[in-house]
Amino acid sequence: MKLTRYGQPGAEKPGIFDKDGVLRDLSAHVADINPALLADLSVLDGVDASGLPVVPGKPRLGSCVAGTGKFICIGLNFSDHAAETGNPIPTEPIVFMKASSAIVGPDDDVIIPRGSVKTDWEVELAVIIGKPAKYVAEADALDHVAGYCVTNDVSEREFQIERQGQWTKGKSCDSFGPIGPFLATRDEVADPQDLKMWLEVNGERVQDGTTATMIYGVAHLVSYLSQFMTLHPGDVISTGTPPGVGMGMNPPRYLKPGDVVTLGIDGLGEQRQTFVADD
Repeated sequence: MKLTRYGQPGAEKPGIFDKDGVLRDLSAHVADINPALLADLSVLDGVDASGLPVVPGKPRLGSCVAGTGKFICIGLNFSDHAAETGNPIPTEPIVFMKASSAIVGPDDDVIIPRGSVKTDWEVELAVIIGKPAKYVAEADALDHVAGYCVTNDVSEREFQIERQGQWTKGKSCDSFGPIGPFLATRDEVADPQDLKMWLEVNGERVQDGTTATMIYGVAHLVSYLSQFMTLHPGDVISTGTPPGVGMGMNPPRYLKPGDVVTLGIDGLGEQRQTFVADD
């Protein structure tokens, strides 16, 4: 299933894309694409998407999951990205948090915060937790995954690196967490470690990678994180980015108002954001 949420911010309704990519209204069956649903997707067993009402027009898509409690990110998790930043390969996953208030829809504008001089892009595979996970073995970890989606781990590098403290403040600005366009349930993704991913800035391809170069794969990350904290339904794990970020360019290149970023992952759809100044 390809589950989504559509409508104006704060008033999204649950939806599903049928096999032809047509958006259908799912609200007769579930209240929302939320933690309660993700904990037990069996309530959608037998639902024929092709028989549901078609959603007319092209409505705004919201984040494909509501009620996210934790937005957990993994840093320097691609060997080729670690190399472009001049950092060694981490001996354990680098973990940081992104504020859940950063979450927006996949095509919403992204706001460049006041004082920003180094706003950057990162296409990433996001893992959405379904079944609660605590002290989970790696062999069982994927049983706790509800599905996958695209996210752009937008980052302000000066805030992140040069302003002291942890990375969180450079990652958590409002709108820095576009999620969607849909959550592909786990059965839709044969191998999360074999997905092509890309990102373009103003039509120029700058990231062109694959989840095959992840240092720590999805199963390892879910197991690893569950040793430190219980993962709950609706929690998001953003798993790292391939090379091609602005910080790694020579000279570095950063986003400015009016820039358009498009990104996608095989089988998980595409996002498109216009970057705007914070008034």
